[in-house]
Amino acid sequence: MAGDYSINNIYQGGYSSFKPQYGDIFTGYRINPRTLGMTTDPRTAEIVKDASTKLNTGARHIEISAVTPEVFESIPNEQLKEMNRLSKLTGVSVSLHGPIVEPSGMGKESFSDTNRIAAERQMFSAVERAHLVNPEGNVPVTFHSSASLAEQIPIKDKEPEETIIINKETGSIHRLPLIERHFPGEEGKRDIKKEIDALNKEQWIRNLVQVESHAGFGREAIEHSMATNLLAEAEKKAGKHLTNEEKAMQFEFNRGVNYLNNSYNSLKQLYEMAYTNSSEEEKNKIKNFYNDIKEKAEKIKKNPNDINNAILMKEIVQDGLETLKEVQPRVFENLNDFSKEKTVETISNVALSSFKKFGDTSPILSIENPPVGGAFGRGGDLKDIVEKSRQQFVEKAVKEGVNEKEARKAADKLIGVTWDVGHINMLKKYGYENKDIIEETKKVAPFVKHIHLSDNFGLEHTELPMGMGNVPIGEILKNLGKEGFDAKKIIEAGNWWQHFKTPPFRETLEAFGSPIYGMEMTPYWNQTLGGQQDYYGGYGQMLPQTNYETFGAGFSRLPSELGGQRAGAEGSRMSGRGME
Repeated sequence: MAGDYSINNIYQGGYSSFKPQYGDIFTGYRINPRTLGMTTDPRTAEIVKDASTKLNTGARHIEISAVTPEVFESIPNEQLKEMNRLSKLTGVSVSLHGPIVEPSGMGKESFSDTNRIAAERQMFSAVERAHLVNPEGNVPVTFHSSASLAEQIPIKDKEPEETIIINKETGSIHRLPLIERHFPGEEGKRDIKKEIDALNKEQWIRNLVQVESHAGFGREAIEHSMATNLLAEAEKKAGKHLTNEEKAMQFEFNRGVNYLNNSYNSLKQLYEMAYTNSSEEEKNKIKNFYNDIKEKAEKIKKNPNDINNAILMKEIVQDGLETLKEVQPRVFENLNDFSKEKTVETISNVALSSFKKFGDTSPILSIENPPVGGAFGRGGDLKDIVEKSRQQFVEKAVKEGVNEKEARKAADKLIGVTWDVGHINMLKKYGYENKDIIEETKKVAPFVKHIHLSDNFGLEHTELPMGMGNVPIGEILKNLGKEGFDAKKIIEAGNWWQHFKTPPFRETLEAFGSPIYGMEMTPYWNQTLGGQQDYYGGYGQMLPQTNYETFGAGFSRLPSELGGQRAGAEGSRMSGRGME
């Protein structure tokens, strides 16, 4: 500043190579570009051609994106073997995103163990075929922890308004409203466990009352008509005609037997329900009842139409009701808890089958958090699934003769987590903040073996290059520790491909400020915009070629009126005198 004027920098917007923090999308967290990879197009089975194109960007890892079961089934084994040869030729590692299937066996409206077994077979097929990509190593194979199963996510700091439950006997799914109780002795806030316990108790009492009601009708009718009915049967055998009263008593007796039969059959169903869904302590009571009635039940089965057996039925129903009143089966269960158990069963089975077939070169099952809104998308859920899957793997392997120490080591190696940073960021839709995202990350940090990179604004499942949304990627990777720094990071930027038609690799390098050269020092990719000044730099060319062609690189070719050496236009307004 001098006098009444100031001189400003006329070159605006260029990034300086001497200031390594510059860059609109630089996240402030630098990573080694050797950990970055790209996916093949999930729409094509021609994976070798697509992977070869992606390798031109400089990616060091390729993930076969076989997320659609139909596309995965369309990939010939020859393509997978060729990917192995391409990997050896280029030094690029290959992983596989397995088809998205529901590992719990849950359908849209109900559970089926047939569906769970089918999903298990699909997952094992993916693991089996992934081994072709690298028969000598442990190929990471990513599976979503859920596909069609939804999670009820409450707005942050608010109580959930409902939960989803499953009837384990029928497999049907129901919504259970969570209400605040005001009745004396039941006051309290909404509580999922209490509501489910109350529903189980209410339903069980209703079942017992119905059996008891039918049994009561049956007992009353039989007791009232038995004597007359026996007399009528004797007269009928003697060829005598029955009086109207005898016929009425015979009808009433038969009606009583039917009621008793109905209650007996209902009791058998409740017995099975209680045996399957009760605690061990309650099962012991049921087993004692079994021992008490075993002989009577076998007599009834041999001759169910024997009149004398009606008395046995009456005794069994009466004793059975007394026993079943002392148990409380959990027929209804929180859907997520039930589905998690089934998911763990599937994952442990697939991992063990893989280990038995491939041993030390078995592919790694890396379980990914689905987009928020899908079940088990939170860090705590994934941690729980991995820990339980590893434990079941060990228990099953030991039963098959594997040393426990070896089984535990294999479980830790072969079952882990793929942490999708874009998916977990979608919690923001429900009012969660960066600190909540970081807390979810901390829960899975010890289990992470693989990372998926995509950015968004926390509202929709969009996939942009890192640095273009609000995913707190720097804090996420810091809290993943060594794994966060060293793990393979696969760029999933489907929306970027869709709208901008260019590979997202350069943008990712800029976002992470990765070094341009192999020495892993300056200059960094986030500094390159200062030299390019292209459209994506935001400013265009500062000195267009036309300027150079017309005036040169200095001032010598300016008109003499402006201090240059080029002939001026005398007589113009630039000459310093009026126009002639």
